[in-house]
Amino acid sequence: MSAPRWQTILFDLDGTLADTIPLIVASYQHAFREVRGEEVDEVRARAWIGRPLLGALLEEDPERGHELDRTYREWNLANTSRLIRRYAGVPEMLAALTEAGAAVHVVTSKRRDTARTALAAVGIDHLVDVVGALEDTTRHKPEPDPLLQAARRLGIDPATAVYVGDATVDVLAARAAGMAALAVTWGAGERDALAATGPEAVFDSVGELTAYLLGGTTGTAGTGE
Repeated sequence: MSAPRWQTILFDLDGTLADTIPLIVASYQHAFREVRGEEVDEVRARAWIGRPLLGALLEEDPERGHELDRTYREWNLANTSRLIRRYAGVPEMLAALTEAGAAVHVVTSKRRDTARTALAAVGIDHLVDVVGALEDTTRHKPEPDPLLQAARRLGIDPATAVYVGDATVDVLAARAAGMAALAVTWGAGERDALAATGPEAVFDSVGELTAYLLGGTTGTAGTGE
C-alpha cells in the first residue's frame, strides 16, 4: 500500500465529508422566512457556508441575528437525518487513509455536538474525530486559529499537515496556518474561486482526492506559490 502524502489529514465537514449543503441552504431559508418574512435564494445562502453561523447572521441582521441563529439551529437539528446525504466514496477514503497510517480528523465551524451528529448521520463517526469546532477558538476561518488549535491539540507541527475543504475560507485558513491546502468542488465552492485562493490542487471527485492523499498524482494544480 502507498504511504500517505501527509501523516495528519484534517478535513472540513460541510460539503467535504458530508453533503450538508441542501440542509444548510434550507435551514437558512427557513430561518429568514420565519424571522424576517424574507425569501433567501440558494446562491446567497451558499455564500455563508464555511463561516460561523452566528457571525454570518449577525452581519446580516445585528438586531435579529440571535433569533435567526436559534431558529436556524432548531430547524437544522430537527431535519438533519432527513436532508443530510452521504458522499459516495468518503467512508472508503477515510478507511483507506487510516489503514495506510494517516491520522484523519475534522476541523469545522460547526459546534462539536452538531458536527458529531452530522458525522453519525452519514455513518462515518467511527472513522474520524472532531479536533476543531466552533467553541474551540474566538476567531474562525478564514483566520488560521481553528487549524492552529487543532495542531496544538494533536501535538503536531502545522507544516506537516494538510487541510481539505470545499470553501475559499478553508484554503485561506490552511495557508494562513502554514498547512498545505487542498480544495474539492463537490461542496459549496466554485472551482475558479477555489483555485484563485492558491490550494496545492483542486479535486472534482472523491476518488481523485483519495489517490492523491495516498501518494498519487491526480488532481488539478492550484495557483499557490
